[in-house]
Amino acid sequence: MLFYYLLAILIFWVALVILLLINTRKIRFLKDQPLAKILPTVAVVIAVRNEEDNLAEALKSVCSLDYPNYQVMVVNDRSTDQTQTILDSFTGQYPHLSVRVVSELPSGWLGKNHALQQGYLCTDSEWLLFTDADIVFDKDVLSRSMHYVTEHSLDHLTIFPEVRSRSLLLRSILQTFFIMLEVRQKPWEARNPNSDAHMGIGAFNLVKRSSYQHAGTHSRIKLRPDDDLQLGRLIKSSGFSQDVLYGEDQIGLEWYTSIGEFTNGLMKNMFSVFDYNPFKAMGTAISTFLVFTFPLPATLLSGNRWCLLVGLAILALQWLLMWFKPTRKQWWDFLVIAFAGGVMTYIILKSTYKTLSQNGIIWRDSFYSLKELKKRSD
Repeated sequence: MLFYYLLAILIFWVALVILLLINTRKIRFLKDQPLAKILPTVAVVIAVRNEEDNLAEALKSVCSLDYPNYQVMVVNDRSTDQTQTILDSFTGQYPHLSVRVVSELPSGWLGKNHALQQGYLCTDSEWLLFTDADIVFDKDVLSRSMHYVTEHSLDHLTIFPEVRSRSLLLRSILQTFFIMLEVRQKPWEARNPNSDAHMGIGAFNLVKRSSYQHAGTHSRIKLRPDDDLQLGRLIKSSGFSQDVLYGEDQIGLEWYTSIGEFTNGLMKNMFSVFDYNPFKAMGTAISTFLVFTFPLPATLLSGNRWCLLVGLAILALQWLLMWFKPTRKQWWDFLVIAFAGGVMTYIILKSTYKTLSQNGIIWRDSFYSLKELKKRSD
């Protein structure tokens, strides 16, 4: 029985490797795009809350972009640390930087979503770039991006950032996480108007103002913790054009510094990805465990020569996928896939249990009931 399970998983991995190695190469790199000749107005909108550790470096890179026709709108969402002091020091240096302070959060909103909505309302540019407070940009990012959207007549461009970490193990876990994300979202299909596939990444969501307004703005996703993905869904489902690029060497951040931070960070919003449906979450958790985690221990414990051969074939396919991925990686990332699958299984199950047991989520010190989240999840 174990042999047939491993054989089924081997067939799955063959299909998965073919799917990803062919299709991820359809995603272009931002660094390969030329600089823009058409320069429409752009507003970079950043929501910040207690970001004193990362804000200065990120904001300096945003304010130093080599693009003549842009403004930066930072919305300080009720920060209690030194965030406002840092912002005050920047406003005197960069005249194209504006800061809006939010002192109260209206009912029915998550703080970040409300802050991004306020940033949009305070600008009148032709394009909006929604980004996070810890993203470091190369100076040509905006120019290359604007060339791409104008050249391809896009309404929305989102970019995978280069995610760094001081933890080598976490870097490898992130490689498996991004494989799972790509399998789920199929970002290479985002540009296909006949596909339901969509993508949105908090590090970089560049959207035409008129399209964003027509799609309903962030007021349509007031209480979505996965606001970046949901913004991509709104734009695509409203009939607008969308595409995805890799941002290696152009857009970067240290997303989390440790496995513990990564686990706790994803746990806050993982259940929302499944629209608060426990059956979807459980199905994904079981599938993740069976496909990513269990094959390796099953092979080692089988004591069967044929099981061992199949297990080694699965491991070889995992190496093949990791080694030939178009983005930067470490040679031993494939050895961490089983562990990373276990981490993701735990995050999905714990997020589901925690949300259901407390009948809601605690987000930035505010509680939101599951009933309210479900009602507004569309």
